[in-house]
Amino acid sequence: MFIVKYSGPFGYIKPWTAVRDDETFSQQFLTPSIIEGMEKKLFPELLNEKGIKKIIRHRLTYSAMDRQQEVTQPKGRKGKFKNDFELINATVNTSIINRRILLNPTLYLTFEKREDAERAKTQHLCLCRNEDIILPEEEIIEVSEEEFDAPDGRFKGFELIFGKTEDAFIVGGNRFDEGKFMYGTLKIVGNNPLKSEYEHE
Repeated sequence: MFIVKYSGPFGYIKPWTAVRDDETFSQQFLTPSIIEGMEKKLFPELLNEKGIKKIIRHRLTYSAMDRQQEVTQPKGRKGKFKNDFELINATVNTSIINRRILLNPTLYLTFEKREDAERAKTQHLCLCRNEDIILPEEEIIEVSEEEFDAPDGRFKGFELIFGKTEDAFIVGGNRFDEGKFMYGTLKIVGNNPLKSEYEHE
């Protein structure tokens, strides 16, 4: 396996349930559609193909989650006439939602072929908003799958193992496949899958 390591100061992964359900900790892992989107960014020749072709595994870790509040309100509502929208009073129909931002995230993407890792290490990614940029390290890491999954190794973190199995749960609708449900099983590597304060990059 050939690994490209990405890191950045922060990242936000929107929970898939309801409207940013702050009781759902789905910010800790990446769904199949997120990985497929990253792959299509890195390899644009795959834009017209369905499914993940080159990224074979991944792992995500971070230092902490910072809880933030956001005020939301609808832009407007349909008026009496066609293409007519009413502005809604700013004090009405507003709500406060909580969301969590990942601090100091690190993402490991693994590839079967070195040439794919070579291309990936020359590009940035977003985790997952446009402003949440993570940058690659120059060195490509070559390890076996056993080393990548070693509980006491250096690749600790969270990884969703994709696929519908007996232990899998729904993780959202796939925007690349007509909104079909995605399934996965959460794999946690390391006794403490989070980075320590001394591991900030």
